[in-house]
This record gives sequence, structure tokens and C-alpha cells, in this order.
Amino acid sequence: MSIHLTWYGHATWLVDTGNHKILLDPFFNDNPASPIKAEDVEVDTILVSHGHFDHIADAASIANRSGAKLVANYEVCQWLAANHSVQEPADMNPGGEIEMPWGLVKMVPAVHSSGLPDGSYGGVAAGFVLTIDEVKIYFACDTALFGDMNLIGDMGIQLAVLPIGDRYTMGLADSVKAAQLVKAKQVLPSHYDTWPPIEQDALAWCEMIRGSTASTPIVLEPGKTHIV
Repeated sequence: MSIHLTWYGHATWLVDTGNHKILLDPFFNDNPASPIKAEDVEVDTILVSHGHFDHIADAASIANRSGAKLVANYEVCQWLAANHSVQEPADMNPGGEIEMPWGLVKMVPAVHSSGLPDGSYGGVAAGFVLTIDEVKIYFACDTALFGDMNLIGDMGIQLAVLPIGDRYTMGLADSVKAAQLVKAKQVLPSHYDTWPPIEQDALAWCEMIRGSTASTPIVLEPGKTHIV
């Protein structure tokens, strides 16, 4: 079974297994890089890595319209249920793993803040490892470089999505170090070029990945798809 991975700009990704559609950090309507709007999206699972507006903005509207199961940390789930009527979100925390109709989702650490749009406490930020038919995909999400990425690499990651935008997350150099630790077969950049403060040269990053790791770099334009 092939897995289709589509980037919608910033940190919004769609994983299409053929039978299921998994959306990560939905940010469409206010995302200048996204080629589509939230009302165009039909999914059955939504993963939210943390509470910042550029990762959670369209989560509730899509979940409520589509009936998708929303997965996030405990605090984000409680906030979405109380303030945006999201029904029965699946709460978890880093280190935990839950079974989904399409496979397994494990929440892993990320080094980042997680305040919610109204200033409420948003718990801790996280990344995700998805296991779909024995294929493991790591979304580092918004994070700094941290040494325990090598433990995530020990899981046997086929594909990793790493932030490169700098300022709020890892930049180019630290993202390359992260790729060395994770040792994924393929790596894709995320969380860059949305606004001037996080503009980056993704092709320069590709050359750095090729020169310093055994991973294959893949760069997508917003709206384009990679087959895993």
C-alpha cells in the first residue's frame, strides 16, 4: 500500500493511506502558503502538536464538520472540547501511544512552547510517530534540536518531516544534525517560507542533507504530494 504525503504550507500535512486521511496541524484559512481552505478538507483523523494558532486554527471547524477524531495533548483536547465543542477528542501526552483505525500514533517530545490562542495553558508541545502498515513516519513538528532524537531514530523511521525555519524552531544547520540523529531514509522540510521571519533556502538545505547524512532530501511545493 502506498502512502501519499501532501504539504499545504507551513506545518500542515495530510497523510492519505488510501483508506484513511490523517491531517496534521490544520492551518488553512489564514495561511498565506496554503492553496486550499479549511472547508475543502475531508479527513477522519486530526493530529495537533501544540496550541499555537498556526497549528490549531482550523482544527475545530474541520473536526466538527467532518466528524474526524482529534488527537492532541490533554490540555489542548480539554480546551477544544470546552471552547469549540469538539466531541470526544483523544487526549494523550508524550511517551504515550494509541491505536487508530489506520495504525498507531505515538506522541514524542518536542522542545517548544504551547500557549493556546486565548492565552490558556496548552500543555507541552510534541511530535508524532505514525506507524502505518509497518511504515514509520516521524513528524518532529515545532521543536529545537535535542539529543534524544537519536532514540526516535532507533524506532526505525522511514520518513521524517523536520522544521527548518529557524527563529521559532530549528534552522538549517540544526535540522541537518536532527537528520543525522533520526537516520530516516527520507527527510522533508517543514515550517518555513510562510512569512519573512522564517524564510529559508530549502535547496541549500537539500545540499546540506546530501553532504552530511545518508538520508534523501525531498522538497515539496505547497499542495504537492510525495508517495512514501
